[in-house]
Amino acid sequence: MWSVLRPALSGTLSGTGLATRPARINYIGKTCVSRRGENPVTLGANNSGKGVGGGSVHWAGFAPRFHPSDFRVYSEHGVGADWPISYEDLKPYYELLELEMPVSGPALFPWGDPHGYPFGPHPMGGVGNLLIRGCTKLGIRVCAGGPVAILAGSRGERPPCIYRGFCLQGWKVGAKASTLITHVPDAIENGAEIRDHSMAGRIRLDKNGRADGVSYYDSEGREHFQKAKAVIVARYAIETPRLLLNSACRGHENGLANSSDTVVRYLMVQAGNVILGRFEEPVRMYKAPPAHAMTEEFYETDRKRDFVRGFVIQTISPLPISFAKHMMAAKGVWGWGMRRVMMDYNHWAAFGLLGEILPWPDNRVTLAQETDQFGLPVAKVTFRLYKNDKKLIEFGKNKVMEVMRAAGAQEVAQEPRYAHLVGGARMGPDPDTSVVDSFGRTHDVSNLFVCDGSVLPTQGSANPGLTIQALAARTADYLISQKDAIFTSNRRDLTRPPVRRDLSPPGTHGVGIPRL
Repeated sequence: MWSVLRPALSGTLSGTGLATRPARINYIGKTCVSRRGENPVTLGANNSGKGVGGGSVHWAGFAPRFHPSDFRVYSEHGVGADWPISYEDLKPYYELLELEMPVSGPALFPWGDPHGYPFGPHPMGGVGNLLIRGCTKLGIRVCAGGPVAILAGSRGERPPCIYRGFCLQGWKVGAKASTLITHVPDAIENGAEIRDHSMAGRIRLDKNGRADGVSYYDSEGREHFQKAKAVIVARYAIETPRLLLNSACRGHENGLANSSDTVVRYLMVQAGNVILGRFEEPVRMYKAPPAHAMTEEFYETDRKRDFVRGFVIQTISPLPISFAKHMMAAKGVWGWGMRRVMMDYNHWAAFGLLGEILPWPDNRVTLAQETDQFGLPVAKVTFRLYKNDKKLIEFGKNKVMEVMRAAGAQEVAQEPRYAHLVGGARMGPDPDTSVVDSFGRTHDVSNLFVCDGSVLPTQGSANPGLTIQALAARTADYLISQKDAIFTSNRRDLTRPPVRRDLSPPGTHGVGIPRL
């Protein structure tokens, strides 16, 4: 019997005729050989790997929505891309997921499409109080207590947060929402099968050009074939393009679903600079969720600035080992200097810049000559920043440092960094310029879907986790509404499906913490 308490370091294959595989928890085996380009993306445990539950197992839990403007960047600014859907198409799924996970947050979140959260906010920790102090002194609106997918009060069998900051290391008690905690057990109860310690290697097509299953490898390296009526790829921004390229076959020599030459292109990250400040009073970053206060006051384009789009400022609260890495990069400390900094850990605070980097076609994933333990070519990632990206990062990091100083920091340092890989299999209405349609269905193979962060046309400045899950819920509704047509027909019906709230795990719809 598979248990959520058992270590699980692999992809999955469902037993329902739909082959799936989530991505990235721990860096198990070689999946990416090199980082190329002028501004290479750091890879490893944070950005690549394999695991049941996907990236949500180690996310911080910040769960803001994208803004309406994120869906029409090209129309408004002539850069990036427009989405084939609008904010209004995703709004009911945002609301649904905010109940399912659930998301704790303020009664009024004033940015984007202003809204509130049905589950109450978290109390402030030391870092959150400092962000509030710095923003308030500068006249910047700031949000306390979320939005974060961590329980502020017990719910069902899940206890509340114990405020010890280990969110990025998985979970201590199960208060943080992750697919492994919130949805995988319900899926198993309803008939799904988890084949952990397995890795999908190739998607195969039948003589009619339709996907008929997945070739995968078990923990012993043995190859198996899982026949399927439809295939859903959910390997995220590096592994999804890699699988599609490794699935090249007759008629798809450039990679599966890649007639547009768009698979692997438009890889995006967010600017993720870490700004650290030392304070006279103890801060104790670990005594709160890393994600518990933020401001989106700089999210939208400001015509007074010489760049488009924007950024947010968030609490991040690294634990000691991560803090040591940040300080080594920010201050160059080592040896006795590192020991002195680490003895002062409780007096430091950390804020995060999260800025939108635009999609560019030559930021991409390709296949390398080197192979993994299964003999499959591994990924090669090429990335560079463009002029608008650099201007945004420079302005954003200086603004975050200004907030840190306004909060009372005696010393301020910063580490350049990226966060949140997305892109590589973008959605769009035109088969010549995109990989999938608005429901994640590939343009080239009618029963092959992509359902992960690789389909995002633009990145936004919000953490992408909630949006990725909202897109997945929308795709699930589409699959159900299309019924057997997905398995038997190549006809494409883009009729918007009804929102099926009854698919939520039991007890997650129509509930919340009452507000006085």
